[in-house]
Amino acid sequence: MRKISLFIAISLDGYIADSKGSVDWLKGQSNENENVDSYSEFVKNIDTILMGWNTYHQIVTELSPKEWIYNDFTTYVITHNEHTSSEKILFVNLNPVNLVKRLKEENGKDIWICGGANLVQQLVNEDLIDCYYITVVPTLLGSGIRLFGSAKHEIKLRLLNTRSYNGMTDLIYTRR
Repeated sequence: MRKISLFIAISLDGYIADSKGSVDWLKGQSNENENVDSYSEFVKNIDTILMGWNTYHQIVTELSPKEWIYNDFTTYVITHNEHTSSEKILFVNLNPVNLVKRLKEENGKDIWICGGANLVQQLVNEDLIDCYYITVVPTLLGSGIRLFGSAKHEIKLRLLNTRSYNGMTDLIYTRR
């Protein structure tokens, strides 16, 4: 069965975007590059991405407007908006919990939950995330979009690994 993994960065106070929805604060404490590439390591076992409309829109309008950076994956964009799908980007108006349950049963590599907060919270509430890859960025935003809202129930996790570089800390947890 395919694993569902959340791979995301948060501020030290738990936000994935500031109050304007911006993520331009997603950098370490200095300009020096301590070449840790946890992304490339993570995506080796991924072939499918799920994201909400806001995450998709931010990628194609701000973060990478000239090219789709996830061409190596099949991406499902959860949206109520009508859009024409392509071979690699599927716009779906489906309940994300039902979609994840279906995809989990299909053949393939693991599935990456890319964002945003609403999608993550729905999957957390149903305890569908197997692994949490969280990078904590050394910034206090004070307000914005929280990654984890109020959960329906407690979910116990086991810390598998930590790694620190450039002031950031990668935390990898799995369900207990």
